[in-house]
Amino acid sequence: MITKKEKAIESFKSGMNCAQSVLLAFSDQFKFDENLAFQISSGFGGGMGRLQKTCGAVTGAFMLIGIHNCEKYSNHSLQTDNNRSMIQEFNRRFTQLHESLDCKDIIKCDLNTPEGQQYCKDNNTKESICAKCITDSIDIVHSLIN
Repeated sequence: MITKKEKAIESFKSGMNCAQSVLLAFSDQFKFDENLAFQISSGFGGGMGRLQKTCGAVTGAFMLIGIHNCEKYSNHSLQTDNNRSMIQEFNRRFTQLHESLDCKDIIKCDLNTPEGQQYCKDNNTKESICAKCITDSIDIVHSLIN
């Protein structure tokens, strides 16, 4: 049986963005429509539309935390409170590993310039950094929701 991390990395290598890869790795567990999840998360890659703000692996994780808490609690206040505390804990753990939540800080280049794109290519950033952000996000979410 394929693991969530393997599914996410396969998705990422096939061309999905980091948010899609993290979110879709949990589709079996949460039983949501993969096509809809793919569409919803399509704008979050590259730190939200290649703005290089919050890492897509992080935004995918935040979506999963929201799904988890909305399924677990029927009370809106409990959903909100638990979302906040879990996202804050995710933030603490992720930044401990990657020093930031922002794509630009994590990959250390500007994806919107030819030089930055070449840097990423030369340094195999997708495999050396982005894939690690994806698998770390999955590990953190898994530990938070179980």
